[in-house]
Amino acid sequence: MAGGRAAVELRRAGFTGEITLVGAESHLPYDRPPLSKAVLTGKVTDTTLPLALDGVQVLTDRRATGLRPGTVETDAGPLDFDGLVIATGADPVRLPGDGPVRVLRTIDDAHRLRAALRPGSRLVIVGAGWIGAEVATTAAAAGVRVTVVEAADSPLRAALGPLVGSRTIAWYERAGVTLRLNTAVERTSADGLVLAGGEVLAADEILVGIGARPSVGWLAGSGLAVERGVVVDEHLAASWQGVDGPPVVAAGDCAAWWSRRYGRRLCVEHWDTAQHSPTVAAATLLAVPGAEVPVYDPVPYFWSEQFGWMVQAAGMSGAEGDELVWRGDPDAAPPADGRRPTGWSVGWFAPDGHLRGVATVGRPIDMVASRRLMATGGGVDRTRFADITVSMKELVAAR
Repeated sequence: MAGGRAAVELRRAGFTGEITLVGAESHLPYDRPPLSKAVLTGKVTDTTLPLALDGVQVLTDRRATGLRPGTVETDAGPLDFDGLVIATGADPVRLPGDGPVRVLRTIDDAHRLRAALRPGSRLVIVGAGWIGAEVATTAAAAGVRVTVVEAADSPLRAALGPLVGSRTIAWYERAGVTLRLNTAVERTSADGLVLAGGEVLAADEILVGIGARPSVGWLAGSGLAVERGVVVDEHLAASWQGVDGPPVVAAGDCAAWWSRRYGRRLCVEHWDTAQHSPTVAAATLLAVPGAEVPVYDPVPYFWSEQFGWMVQAAGMSGAEGDELVWRGDPDAAPPADGRRPTGWSVGWFAPDGHLRGVATVGRPIDMVASRRLMATGGGVDRTRFADITVSMKELVAAR
């Protein structure tokens, strides 16, 4: 998505020169969020994006292997450039071993996994994060016997912290999914997943969903700084180290940009970054010396659909000194008549009263207002935030 969007934004900004879009996959740019949802259920088979790529040379099945000033080395020969957008995304983290392991990153991964999800088969998922929960949801609904193994003490701990993440534990049980927390993994084997200590979980399929890392290994020795992503400034511009070279920007999962808002470097591997960062990257690449260049400084945002719930999160959570404020009851029992319980939200408040982060479960209207609050400063009364009878729209208006 980031690469395709960058090509579109360059044309939209008035660039009339040659644009070459290079991709290691055989597909045109496509949307990834549906892979663990609609594609895995079979409701959708193709998520190709409707991008206006007329006049763009698209080279698929071609992998970047190296970079030097003015030239991208690929497995099919060099490509010269006057300006470069790096949008190589991220690669899934894998486990050692020789077991029947799968990852879910590409549309081909999704199609292969869907074919393997047979009723009664045994699927072991490593990682109770976003991908693990989403695949567990779909697989269990398809009659697959699912076990999720998580090294932490709660699902979604890295993203939401243990107090919030623990509120999702009951979802697994209700869906018929076995959840094993505080369980470390050693490797995979032909018999299944080998846990630390030697226990083997028998599995017909193993899915590893323990995160991804920016795909920047091909940049080794290039002269560009790499630190968990391509190091770029607040305009998404990279800098050549010790050499002169054409302008380079980065967008999407592989960009490690400087955030003025948070005073540190961020690398956010989610759809929202791939969707919006190319606009700034294209403007920066085309900027003439001395011209004002836009700043990329969003409030990070992502979402997930799991176990019948829409889970959304924005901002930063869990900084030292933050206060956790609940909005609604995350432990409310389901209504006796079978209706879904009322959703809930939670906010992380800095000591100065500013709203630093929000997570919502089944309350998208809270997220819309919360993102607006955080983008404009985030000051809000904590007591009224906790009062679910007060709409977030009212809180925004009262600022």
